[in-house]
Amino acid sequence: MPRSKRSKLVSLTKVSKKTKEHKNAMMAELQSNAEKWRYCWLFEVGSMRNAHLKTVRKLWKDTARMFFGRGAVMAKALGTTAAEEHRLGLSKLASQIKGQVGLFFTDSEPQEVIEWFADFQQPDFARAGNRATRTVIIPVGPVMRHHSDPPEPFPHNEDPQLRKLGLTTSMVKGVPTLTAPHKLCEKGKILTSEQAQLLKLTGLKTVTFRVGLLARWDSATGEVVQIEGGGIPVEEKDPEGSDNEDDAEMSE
Repeated sequence: MPRSKRSKLVSLTKVSKKTKEHKNAMMAELQSNAEKWRYCWLFEVGSMRNAHLKTVRKLWKDTARMFFGRGAVMAKALGTTAAEEHRLGLSKLASQIKGQVGLFFTDSEPQEVIEWFADFQQPDFARAGNRATRTVIIPVGPVMRHHSDPPEPFPHNEDPQLRKLGLTTSMVKGVPTLTAPHKLCEKGKILTSEQAQLLKLTGLKTVTFRVGLLARWDSATGEVVQIEGGGIPVEEKDPEGSDNEDDAEMSE
């Protein structure tokens, strides 16, 4: 009797690994861009969000090329030693590729790049595992949603969810209400999933996506210049080992 197909076990966790050919193609693309553009910037990201990174790529699509992610692949493509470097001086940049960083190739003048990225900052909601950037206290009275201007109170049907997330509310005239202040989070402490969800429900964006420029390689001279004060503060970085939604080898 034929074996029933219903008894076949199918793994839902299997993920195809990047092939050697894929990595080689990515390295070749990186090297091609190192030959095309004058400058290569090393950058890191604060409060990483894929949507905002895509916006950066879109706004620079005609005048730059961005790579974010697989540090080992990027470093190998540039060459980590003077003997292996793809172009003069690139090993000085490759040796700094550590953690969640990316490469930004462009011909735009350095001051223009520095000013643009200093100005591009996008507020967003914190996630569980992030450090709270400020202390948030929900005051006595109706629990408000700050998605609109002016803020509006939560509807009565969301009271059970607010209670589940840790708020001790009572219904006053059909509105979820606090009779005592509630400290939602404290600056510097790791956010729980409940705290992150409350921040999102109340519409409080406490983190900011931004790009920090760390160093710049100039193909004309082979020199690498460090960008003073360009890094992202520790509290704004995603925790090590966090599940990032972005594929590091994505480029446009």
